[in-house]
Amino acid sequence: MKSALFRRVPADPPYLKVSHEGQCFKVALKRRPTAKRITLRVSNATGEVVLSIPERTDVGLAQKFADSHSQWVASRLAKVPERVSFEPGSVVPLRGVLHRIVHWSTIRGVTQATHDSAGEPIIAVTGEASHVARRVRDYLEAEARRDFAAAVRKHTAQLGVPAKRITVRDTKSRWGSCSANGALNFSWRLIMAPPFVLDYLAAHEVAHLRELNHSQRFWKITYQLCPRTDDAEAWLKTYGSALHRIG
Repeated sequence: MKSALFRRVPADPPYLKVSHEGQCFKVALKRRPTAKRITLRVSNATGEVVLSIPERTDVGLAQKFADSHSQWVASRLAKVPERVSFEPGSVVPLRGVLHRIVHWSTIRGVTQATHDSAGEPIIAVTGEASHVARRVRDYLEAEARRDFAAAVRKHTAQLGVPAKRITVRDTKSRWGSCSANGALNFSWRLIMAPPFVLDYLAAHEVAHLRELNHSQRFWKITYQLCPRTDDAEAWLKTYGSALHRIG
């Protein structure tokens, strides 16, 4: 008989399943060494349900905890905004203005924000219909790079500190970041927010080029660069998570 010391411990399942009134929900299981108790959360940005458990917690106990909160999970998921796909007919914001996605032509051309015959804002996409989603996202990312480059250029000129480089990505945990060597990174999704919000994020990260912290000195610089800092913070708190439900 093999010693219990050498018995293989079964790996945790990546997901648990819970049911409520005929609906079945997937719950991501995360074992965290620093956790002191079991916690359950539902991301309003992605709709992901995550159960975090301490290192030594039994999976069976985790399942019982999830099952006991199935009604809460169902209630929270019901409040998560519906995802909006990048497809013809969908309405998505660009610089805070709603635009309808239109498959303009099957002949390959340039994706652009324009107006239809009635004067309504649209994002006109050309080429094969199957490529519409990718081309809309590529267009929004390119517009984000352009707007952030201009905003960073403006704020670094005012502050007198250069940025090493600027990148845009699809970040989930934060809207922007500044590395110790002066590289700035932003979420391309901010191109969908009103321009003052994008400008604030640029100012926020540029301020980190001088103060790589969130001290009073940092916030003083941020407010000097962007007087609408409070407005932008309030907008992100209220509407920011919805940007992750688009595309």
